[in-house]
Parts: sequence; structure tokens; C-alpha cells
Amino acid sequence: MTTATIVTAAMLAIGDELLSGRTKDKNIGHLADMLTMVGIDLREVRIVADDEEAIVDAVNALRGRYDHVFTSGGIGPTHDDITADAVSRAFGVECIHDPQAMALLGAMYERRGMEFTDARRRMARMPVGATHISNPVSTAPGFRIANVYVMAGVPQVFQAMLDSLLPSLPAGTPVLSRTVRSPYGEGDIGGPLAEVQKKHPETSIGSYPKFDGKNFSTDIVIRAREAGVLAAAEADVVAMIETIARSR
Repeated sequence: MTTATIVTAAMLAIGDELLSGRTKDKNIGHLADMLTMVGIDLREVRIVADDEEAIVDAVNALRGRYDHVFTSGGIGPTHDDITADAVSRAFGVECIHDPQAMALLGAMYERRGMEFTDARRRMARMPVGATHISNPVSTAPGFRIANVYVMAGVPQVFQAMLDSLLPSLPAGTPVLSRTVRSPYGEGDIGGPLAEVQKKHPETSIGSYPKFDGKNFSTDIVIRAREAGVLAAAEADVVAMIETIARSR
């Protein structure tokens, strides 16, 4: 039996522009890639509008179900950037202009010879008790409160914040994977592959069909947290393909 440590996560992507199709999300795929590398399982992704009630409900649902919750979007200077307010409400605390964030932003705008307007001050707002997530790109920090990590929606900024955040988070045992290429389509391998999966419950086996214009084939991806478990499942997948070949 595996002794792997499993750490789970969810993502909450916030913004009307994502749901309208005006903006194509780039943060979900990046987060999934980075979490896989450090051994955190991304189990759920939700996209919600710039609606405070929807954000509150999603934050409270996800933070109780997963070890980590990552959000993107809604911490900018405009009226519809309401994530800080919603997360504060989800935790039952006041949303304030954080003094350290105010100092960082004030100094940045002074260096640039720009007025530190009320709109720009909105980017310093966060829940009481939150700590900063560094933003080396545009200064305005994200924040973390309990197991919720609130970051920008702009991909370059989101990625920079994530880079600064990930080393500090508890992670699990990384997932190992192998890809076995089958010359047969899913219709041919579906039944036998299900039997292989039953035999190896500590693995996750996925099939991904391909078509080259003439023939169907399948990439079979096997995932596990232990090398021995992975190797055993891979051997049975290879044997399954050989059995199908002999029957033809």
C-alpha cells in the first residue's frame, strides 16, 4: 500500500470577462502544471462572475474541501474588482487598506511620478489578518488568509505571484507518469483497459485518442506516486496491447 502524502487544491477564477469569452484564461493550465510539479493535486476548478455572493459561496465551499485554494482575478483598481471584499466576507473579517501594501504602492507611484488615487489605493485592500503574496511585476501584492491565496488575473502577474508563493506551501508526493502508445482505438482497448485499472487501484489510467487521417490510435497515460506501482501497471498495459495484437 502506498505511503504517499496527498495534498489537494482547487482554483477559483473570477471575472465576467472569462464567462463572456472576451478573455481566454491562461492561468488554469499554468497552475495545473506548477502544482503537478510540486506534488499538489488540482482537484477542482470553478469560474464565477464578478458577483460577491457567488465568490463568497465558492470560497467557503472550496476552502473547507481542499488543502489549498488559489484564486485569480478581481484585485485591481476598478469598481468591479471585488475579490478582496468577498474573501473578507467569506472569513467574517473586515476588509481594510493594509498599511504595508499602502506603503509599497505609495512609494511605487511616487517613484513613477504618478498620483496615488483612490482607485489605485483599492489595490491595497485585503482582509484583516491576511499576509502578502509578493508581486515583483507590478508591486500590488496578492494576499493569503488561512488556506486561500488571492492573486491577480493578469497571467504575467499571476505567474510571478505563484512563483513566490509555492515554495512556502506544504506539498505532497509528486505524481509519476508513463505514456504507452497503442496502435488501437479506444473501442478496441476500452474493456481490457478497464480490467487493468481495476487490477491497479493505486494508479490513474487515462486514454487519449488520436487520428492521423487514416487510422485511430490511443495514448495511454498511467499515473502513480510510487515507481514500483507505476511499473507494474505499465507492464500490464503493454501485455494487454500485445494480447490484442495476437488476436488479430
